[in-house]
This record gives sequence, C-alpha cells and structure tokens, in this order.
Amino acid sequence: MITIEIDSQSVTDAFNRLIQAGENMSPIMDAIGITIENNTRTRFESKTDPTGAPWAAWKPSTIKSYPKDGNKKLLDRYNDMLASLSHQADENSVSIGFGQPYAKYHEFGTSKMERRGMLTADPISGRLGVGDEEAITSILRNALQNAING
Repeated sequence: MITIEIDSQSVTDAFNRLIQAGENMSPIMDAIGITIENNTRTRFESKTDPTGAPWAAWKPSTIKSYPKDGNKKLLDRYNDMLASLSHQADENSVSIGFGQPYAKYHEFGTSKMERRGMLTADPISGRLGVGDEEAITSILRNALQNAING
C-alpha cells in the first residue's frame, strides 16, 4: 500500500470547523425547533396532518355541543392549543410540543375521536412527515456546508 500524507491548511481548517460545529449543536437544534413549529402552524391553517392528509371533520355531536364563544377552528376552539406550541433546544436535542394536555388526544386519537396529527406522521413509531424530514435534513446539510466552508 502506498501512503501519501497531505499537509493542507485549508483541509485541516475545514475539519476543525466541522468539529467545532459538532461540539455546539444548540443553534442547529434551535433552528430545527423553529422550523417544525412553523410547519405545525401551517398545518393548523391547512387543516392537514404531516403526511398532507386532511384532518377529520367534526362529528355532528361536536358541532352540536360547540360553545358559542368558541372561534370555530378545528383543533383550537379558543386559540389556546396553538398558542401553547413551543420548542426547547439544547446541545443534544430539541423538544417540540404543546402545553395543553389535551393535545395528545388529537395527536394519537382516541376510541371516540379520530386522529388529527399535528407533529408526527405516526406518533407510535415517531415517524415524521416527509416535509419535516426534508426540512431537518436541509438544516443539517446547510450547517455542515457552512462549517466546512467557514
């Protein structure tokens, strides 16, 4: 085997920037959180889940019992669920979710209520929608490219 050692400051610098970028992932995790929050807000406007499937319409019993002071928005009767959407990011992870405890019933569905996914394509497996996966991959790709290019 032939071994050739390369002494290239630009390559060494690129490796060092990549290593430094990997040491503090907080900005990347924050960017992921912001992006998924924005995608989720868009789903509330389009009334679709992360796969693009439309949310189930209200059942007649829901329409009949709907409070007069509600805003007539699917999944957000008083604007409190969407207002509770937030994320927290650190160097190792990002958590995205709703502050309202009833959000889980919409995300997972119940025996009496159809699932209306907001965050995941499949909450059991944790699978994301294709658009969310592509957005996260793009963030990571751009971060790596920026780190290499300096």
